[in-house]
Amino acid sequence: MGFQLRYPWPDLDPDDVAAAAIAVRLDVTENKVEAAEHAHRKGQLVFALGGGVMCRVPNGLWMVPPHCGVWLPGGTRHTNIATANARIFFVFIEPGAADLPDRCCTLSISPLLRELIIALSDRMQQDGGSQTLVAQLLLSELPRMPLQQLHLPISPEPRLRRIAAALADDPADRRTMAEWAERVALSESSLARLILRETGLTFGRWRQQLHLIVALRELSAGASIQQVSSALGYESVTAFITMFKKALGKPPARYLSDIMQGSGSAFAAGGRI
Repeated sequence: MGFQLRYPWPDLDPDDVAAAAIAVRLDVTENKVEAAEHAHRKGQLVFALGGGVMCRVPNGLWMVPPHCGVWLPGGTRHTNIATANARIFFVFIEPGAADLPDRCCTLSISPLLRELIIALSDRMQQDGGSQTLVAQLLLSELPRMPLQQLHLPISPEPRLRRIAAALADDPADRRTMAEWAERVALSESSLARLILRETGLTFGRWRQQLHLIVALRELSAGASIQQVSSALGYESVTAFITMFKKALGKPPARYLSDIMQGSGSAFAAGGRI
């Protein structure tokens, strides 16, 4: 894509900033913007205050709905795909500065942590990111955030990448596993075993996880439940809501409302780090 996510400061390299934690804010006006693949020595938290962001890493896709964040350990190659009108914060953290996972994960963001991130980004604009009490509080609060299961595992296996790319381009594609098996020159049973071995999920659960990620991305961007249901190929809105509630514990409107309000019930959906 011609347009890429850019920092407010063109010459900023977060790895050159000595502070244990810094935060920068980006406002996206283009539609479905994607940054070029890159990596940082520092770990990175991608946090969406508005709109949606999807992080693509070598072995999966990670959804960042509003008021959630994706943690990317230092050295993780990734791209960030943003919906139009997204308000994004990147928090860069020195290795070892906080007790955070060594794997990618999606985290709920508490109201307190949200305000700390915003305050730290304001400090970056004021003085270039010097160490502050705000950063210390953020580093203490972040490891306490609950996990959200908004991850689509993607194997490097070329046939599975082919299927994943096709489903990402057309989430409403309802071809059966037998039809996909024929397309990639495998038997149905061989494809079923391959998907389970490479992703840990059945084909149906894998496709459903993609639908959840796409649904949250589109709902975060302002699409209606009816529009999302149709885009994903569901026969009715009721069928879509039933799938969503079974997978994430509550219907779409309630799920997003709880996340954006930072309620305890939203956090209860995930485990702790």
